[in-house]
Amino acid sequence: MPSNKRSLFLKRLNRSKYLLILFLPCLIYYVLFKYLPMFGLIISFKDYNLFKGVWASPWIGLKYYKMFFESPDFLKLFRNTFLLGVSTVLFGFPVPVILALCLNEVKNLFFKRFVQTVSYVPHFISNVVVIGMVVMFLSPTTGIVAHFVKMLGWQPVNLLVQPQWFRPIYVLADIWQHAGWGSIIFLAALTAIDPQLYEAAAIDGATRWKQLWNVTIPGIMPAMVIMLILNIGHIIDIGFEKVYLLMNPATYDAGDIFSTFVYRMGLTLGNYSYGTAVDLFTGVISLIFIYAANFAGRKFSETSLW
Repeated sequence: MPSNKRSLFLKRLNRSKYLLILFLPCLIYYVLFKYLPMFGLIISFKDYNLFKGVWASPWIGLKYYKMFFESPDFLKLFRNTFLLGVSTVLFGFPVPVILALCLNEVKNLFFKRFVQTVSYVPHFISNVVVIGMVVMFLSPTTGIVAHFVKMLGWQPVNLLVQPQWFRPIYVLADIWQHAGWGSIIFLAALTAIDPQLYEAAAIDGATRWKQLWNVTIPGIMPAMVIMLILNIGHIIDIGFEKVYLLMNPATYDAGDIFSTFVYRMGLTLGNYSYGTAVDLFTGVISLIFIYAANFAGRKFSETSLW
């Protein structure tokens, strides 16, 4: 490196040293828990034996990938995972935006803070507790939903064992848990909108509704596009805990997804190579989704992650 470039680099490094120190814990976290574990992906190409170790286990190439693609479970798992992920994005993404827009219109500061606090709290509750609350609410004998149904003169049913209700219950629980927390980003984006734009729109005779469509929504559109891209990247990789806790033998056909299959193959049955192969496949598909979403965002809205 030439001396002038080296001196410029050291100058910028010294100027940003405190920011780099703040970033260091985040970097260490991702290196230790995200990048180093990628070494274990090699066992998806080996007939991994726990006692032989990674290097001594025989190399088998794409055997487990072919086995998975030819498995009768593949189409069911892909369908369930895709439908559950799309439903979560389709119905869950607009809610934080709408909540932020509604809170932005509230003039009573005490009421606004109260609603924000109440909506943020579920995000800090563990998934185990959230699903436990869902099970209690939907109990056909003691649940609050059952009592409401009885008040209407109907006979309550156990929705938790109905395969067609698995996705709606999961999506509603996810919205309740994360909508308030997700609205923080959009509330922050709303504060960045120049108030003079609203004043100019009001002078031109724009109503609050027209100001919303012509000033507010375009002002937060970049944040919406970025968050949508990130959410699309998790359509296939939607997580494990809540699905596993909410699922039961009666809802396997609708609730069994890639992550629960990986858990069953890898940890329950001890077929680590097969489970790793399936998990790597889901990661590749998620990467394709996020690249496609980023390309679409850059092309149609000129907003993207990179």
